[in-house]
Amino acid sequence: MATPTTAGDHDESKRDFLTLTAGGFAAVGAAVAVWPFIDSMNPSADVLALASIEVDISGIELGQRVTVKWRGKPVFIDRRTPEVIEKAREVKLGELPDPQTDADRVEKPEWLIMVGVCTHLGCIPKGQKPSEPHGEFGGWYCPCHGSHYDTSGRILKGPAPKNLIIPPYTFATDTKIKIG
Repeated sequence: MATPTTAGDHDESKRDFLTLTAGGFAAVGAAVAVWPFIDSMNPSADVLALASIEVDISGIELGQRVTVKWRGKPVFIDRRTPEVIEKAREVKLGELPDPQTDADRVEKPEWLIMVGVCTHLGCIPKGQKPSEPHGEFGGWYCPCHGSHYDTSGRILKGPAPKNLIIPPYTFATDTKIKIG
């Protein structure tokens, strides 16, 4: 047999319903009010566009070096000849201040892709153009403080503490690389 409800029980269940409903509306209202602030912390579209670039490498000839911009920095792309690759492989790790094999620095031996910023004080090393000095080891030379990099972008002489940085990259196709 059902127990009769009293007016107090009815008011209490009504109050609980109203409290839960008001709390739900307040939570949704707070989320709607805070969302624009949270969304403003996301990177803008122009920043996201610079996060990665795709480079067509089909026009780069054997032995040619080109420079592209990624995140406001120069990226050196070097299509190396077999002789240059062999020269890079011959360097003994014991001679390097920042030991790293040539194979660790490239995905495909023919293509060397690295950020063209000296690891000493952020200068841009010379050696991308045939008319520029390539340093004692045939790679790149930073005339500001005398850092010499080899054909794999590894520091061999001078004050730079580290090799030229290899950015994250993948070969999207045989003729395109995605940097970033």
